[in-house]
Amino acid sequence: MNIRRVKFKDLEQVAPLKVNQNFKQQFRGSAPAPFIGRWGYPNVNVGILSPQFSGNMSNYDSPKLWAQNNSSAGEIATNRYSLVNSRTLHRIKDLKGSFLELVQEVGLAKKSAEIEVLLKKVPQLSIKPEQEIMPFGPSSEVQTARITANTAVDSRVEKVVRDVDLKAAPAIINLYRQGFEENVLTKLISVGNLGLKNSRKLVPTRWSITAVDDTVGKQIINEVKDLPLGDYAAYFGGGWGNYYMILFFPEVWSCELFEAYLASPVNPWSKLGYSYSTDYEDYGGRKTYAEETAGGYYAARLAVLEKMKLNRRQNSALVLRFITPEYRFPLGVWVCREAARKSCQSQPLRFSTAELMLAHAKFLIKNQFGFALELLLGESQLLKSQKQQTKLTQF
Repeated sequence: MNIRRVKFKDLEQVAPLKVNQNFKQQFRGSAPAPFIGRWGYPNVNVGILSPQFSGNMSNYDSPKLWAQNNSSAGEIATNRYSLVNSRTLHRIKDLKGSFLELVQEVGLAKKSAEIEVLLKKVPQLSIKPEQEIMPFGPSSEVQTARITANTAVDSRVEKVVRDVDLKAAPAIINLYRQGFEENVLTKLISVGNLGLKNSRKLVPTRWSITAVDDTVGKQIINEVKDLPLGDYAAYFGGGWGNYYMILFFPEVWSCELFEAYLASPVNPWSKLGYSYSTDYEDYGGRKTYAEETAGGYYAARLAVLEKMKLNRRQNSALVLRFITPEYRFPLGVWVCREAARKSCQSQPLRFSTAELMLAHAKFLIKNQFGFALELLLGESQLLKSQKQQTKLTQF
């Protein structure tokens, strides 16, 4: 069987969606989120996402709610592709201008902001899926836009936004600890609402997603390293066609992620068999960006760290993601975070040795997906490190 490393963006898995394509040039709507593009950086497209109608937008921009409600991939994608991106070009360090102030207000709002928009052209839907960001619908340059009703801002958010002497990282951690979901934090940092006064700038949405996952993850790593070692434990679960086998070893902190793309009729690598990407960090942490698994690494790592913190135990974690043909179109990196969390919420199986746990993992994955897990385990830096590393218990 052939193994090949590929990136998810190479997999053309987008299926036709039932999206209303009768978009208008002028409309009223409820905007649940801003969007900051990355092409042309430092001159980027800045926009607001909104369907062309008003109402409760909670199902349009909340991965936490989608996970709680077990929303289907089709439902999520259809809602997201109905969001029009009303945009204009802006320089990242220029935080002035009426439209940018509107975008920042949308990013701050507790609930979707009521807006009225006139676009320069009728928007046309062109599906261009990306791995990291949640999808959205057509884009068009904005001519005029205004907020038509007062927006409410959570007092805890308002406090950190007003504090221009507070760096972005502690602000993110502060709000995360108070229960704000990652998507809320992403909005705040992307529109330049956090950080020191002279350091604030626009951050492309794609980058801000990983920045939040990485910032919170690093904080929890510091906490986990002070915990006693845990046990051998295996977790399995997931959602939206993405499944995670998470193996905990009674070792000091390290983490390795494999993302295996399972063959399907819409996967151009089907004739080659299975394909995978992988990234790893030891106790000293990563010094470079996780190039192969990208944002998926930091999202899954966060879920794993949350579980260790909840267990009050430190572990080395081997994380195995299986992307099945159920995942017909990319929905964004939030899928990795929430699917990994679902796995961590499952009842773990505990083992007395690594050999027994790995034997169980091989059997389960073979039974579930017909996949020989040995093909990935043989490439694992984490497992190789465990065999080579001298332990205090050996003396």
